[in-house]
Amino acid sequence: IFQADIRRALAHFGRTPFFRLLSRRAENDDDMIEELVVASTMLAERKTGAIIAVERAIGLRNYIESGIPLDATITHDLIVSVFQKTAPLHDGAVIVQEQRVAAAACFLPLTVNPQLSRELGSRHRAAIGLTEENDAVAIIVSEETGTISLAIEGQVERGLNAVRLRQRLKELIHEGRPAAVRPARQGGPERR
Repeated sequence: IFQADIRRALAHFGRTPFFRLLSRRAENDDDMIEELVVASTMLAERKTGAIIAVERAIGLRNYIESGIPLDATITHDLIVSVFQKTAPLHDGAVIVQEQRVAAAACFLPLTVNPQLSRELGSRHRAAIGLTEENDAVAIIVSEETGTISLAIEGQVERGLNAVRLRQRLKELIHEGRPAAVRPARQGGPERR
């Protein structure tokens, strides 16, 4: 009955500095981030919808098990291929774990937040729902508009370009700073 509440409490507990120090740090995140940025911009140009979730300190095993296991090296070509409308794996999310594409066609929980904009479709709601329950980062590409968004801690940053997406991913993945403690920026994308 309290599964979602327990998961949120554990996610909050896992964000404490002590546990972040114990977590494994990836040594070559820049290559992974670059592949994610290139894939996202290519998908956006083609208006191909996508969700790419990146595991951080809290594991995403339950969601990985809901999809088709891949355990493949991250390349922009692989990610773009997965999300082609004729591909059998295009529905659902791709989950990145330890710099590898762990699985595709993964099911994510939809948010039940009634305050979200009606402009946000099921892709955005699934990415937000995932990030409400753990510390994952989710990249969303809208099929309707071709815009790139980023979901973190139940919030969404919309209208990112390649430069801004790369910068945010480095802040959130490479440097490992959670969004709640980063300094506020003037003129950045709107957070919803």
